[in-house]
Formats: sequence, C-alpha cells, structure tokens
Amino acid sequence: MPKTTTPIAINKAIEEVLRCDRGRLIAGLVSRLGDLQMAEDALQEALITAMSHWGRSGLPNSPIGWLMKVGLNKGIDKARAAQRDANKVEQFMILHEAIETIDEEPIPDDRLRLIFACCHPVLDEKSQVALTLRTVCQLTTREIAAAFLDKDITMGQRISRAKTQLKQSAVEFDIPDQEVWPARLDAVLSAIYLIFTTGYVQEDETDRDLCAEAIFLLRLLDRLRPDDPEIEGALALVLLTEARKQARIGSDGASVPPAEQDRQLWDNRIACEGQELLSQAMLRGRPGPFQIKAAIADCHMAKPKPDWPQISLLFGSLWVHEPTPVVALNWAVVMAELGETDLALKKIEALKSELKAFQPFHAAYASVLEQIGRTDDARQSYGKAIELAQTSSSRKFLENRLKQLGL
Repeated sequence: MPKTTTPIAINKAIEEVLRCDRGRLIAGLVSRLGDLQMAEDALQEALITAMSHWGRSGLPNSPIGWLMKVGLNKGIDKARAAQRDANKVEQFMILHEAIETIDEEPIPDDRLRLIFACCHPVLDEKSQVALTLRTVCQLTTREIAAAFLDKDITMGQRISRAKTQLKQSAVEFDIPDQEVWPARLDAVLSAIYLIFTTGYVQEDETDRDLCAEAIFLLRLLDRLRPDDPEIEGALALVLLTEARKQARIGSDGASVPPAEQDRQLWDNRIACEGQELLSQAMLRGRPGPFQIKAAIADCHMAKPKPDWPQISLLFGSLWVHEPTPVVALNWAVVMAELGETDLALKKIEALKSELKAFQPFHAAYASVLEQIGRTDDARQSYGKAIELAQTSSSRKFLENRLKQLGL
C-alpha cells in the first residue's frame, strides 16, 4: 500500500464502510461502551480522524477494524473525561487495555446485543422496532416513517426519545438472561423480520445482504434458545420467502405475485428447510403470529396453486394475534381470490381512512374494483398506487395492470 492516499480513494473507502458495515460498527461500539449516543459520536470522530490519518499512512488492511479500535478509543477518552467516579474510571481503563485484543471485525452477535437493547421493555414496541431499524439496519428516518405510516418529523422525535430513554434507564447492551426473553422476543423478531423484508425488496446493488443478515440473526437466536416455536416460525417464514427470491421479478422488470411465479426458479432446498422448521414449530402446540405467517407463506407455495381457503382460515387465526388494518387488508384480498368480491370490497373500503397513505391499499382496492367491473374507479386507484410505489418493480407491475384495462 502507498504511504499516501488520495481524498477520493479515502471518501470511497469510508462510503463503502458506512454502506456495508455501519450497523456492525455501531453494534460493536455500543456493546463495549454501553451507550448508543456515545457509540454514534465515537464513530463520527473516528471517521473524521480517518480522513487525515489514512491520507498520510494509506488505507488500512481492514478499515472496519481500524475504525472500531479508534472509535472505541474516542469513546473511552470522552467517557473518562466526563466521569469522576473512580470505579467507572477503573472500568474504562481495563476496557482501554483490552482494545488490542479486538478482532478486525466486531464479534457476530454484537448486532443481536444491540437489537435486544433496542427492544427493552422500557420502550413501547413501536419505538423498539423503529430504533432497531435505525441503528442496526441503517434505514433513514423517512424510510422508517413510511413503514409505520407516520410523518418523518414524528418518527424522528420518537427515535430521539427512545435513545434518551435507554440512556436514562441505564439499559445494558447485552443479550439478557433467558427468563426475560419473553418480554422482548416479539419485538426482536419483528425487528429482524423487517431487516429481512427491507433487503428483500432492495433494488440497489450493495455488498451488504440484509436478507442473509436477518437469516443469520434468526439462526443465532434459534441456537441460543432452541425449541422456541416463534423463533422457528420466524426463521421458517424468511426461508420460505427467500426460496422464492429469484422468481419475484419477471424478465420485464415487474414484480410477480407468488401465484404467477415460475416455480422452476424457486430454491427447493431452502423451501424444504423452511417447511421442516414450520412443521417442527407447529408440533409444539403453542401457535403464534410468526408461525401463522409462515404457514400462509407455505400455502402460497402449494401445488398446483395457492391454497386460498386455507390461507383465509389462517388469516382468521392471525387476526386474533394481530387485529391490525394491514392484516384486515390482506385478508380481504384473499376473500376476493375466493370469489367473495363484494365482501372484499366492503372490507377494503372500511380501511380507507386508516390506510390512505399505504400503497398496497390502493393496489388491492384497484384489483378488486377491476374484478367487479368498475374500470374507471380501478384506473384511478391504480394511478394512486403507481404514484406511491417505492420500487421500480412494483411500479412496473401496476403499470402493466393499468395497461390491461385499456383506454
């Protein structure tokens, strides 16, 4: 490596680290410093230092390892300067001496520690998941707000308050003892599942595979707490979804619903693993929402076509656990598939005020309107769905449906 590096090369290296590994760096720093804001500030200072240091000495062999060590040094120095308690100072000194033992990459379960901390019961569940998506998944405030149908400023304030609450409550950034898992597990699984779905619909090519990361974390949870049916259900759900990944986009760039996908493109090995996990979870006799969602995904893959009657029954069971507008919308779509279009339309229209900013609502509404022959209304709803579409594949699919209606 040369002794000097151009600013362009440094900026490129830093952008690469932030795009692919910011979440891992934050998780590693938080697990050692015990403070989320301190970790974020320490990483920012390390990045500033990298600009000058890498310019003089060249890029390190492991930029993430370098930033981890320098960030930890920055955090410890700041904490030590602000801390007057002798015991605390001694603890930071011990940590400081241990810096040289840090591997080039933070240990694998640092992210899981951070997720458990973000999902601490001191926060409401919405804040738990939002904070996890911000810190671990690196979603922007706008993306998180869209996922929750909130305004950007409202979500930003929620995330800021959540950080403050964790700090004031002196929450430990560690994987908790098994007996307290039930209080956090639902939020942890929801957060990891959202990490998976974010990666599943991601269109930009990056070196960071969020789907693989979510699957890794769920496998780690399964090893830490074996025989838990909801963990098994969540893992089964993502595996069954991952199995269809290569078939979800058609040759024209439009998304393809499971019922219309080329089954030859499905990964049968992954699908079989998901089905085995689902069967294992159901045999435990403790049904939960992730097991039900996995069963729905499995029924979508039934041969020769989706098992719509069984899917409808499963949505009835899911409603008991999650009586939400989104579950109601998906259930109504299934009713339309079963030929109950009038009932489906009635249920969808009842959700209009709650889901008017939710793109899938307009897509579902357009589809049912099309089925009952209200073509002009269907065109209007397809137009709104296209306007709100967040991916090019979804937009292309809706545009194709709109074209099929004719002028």
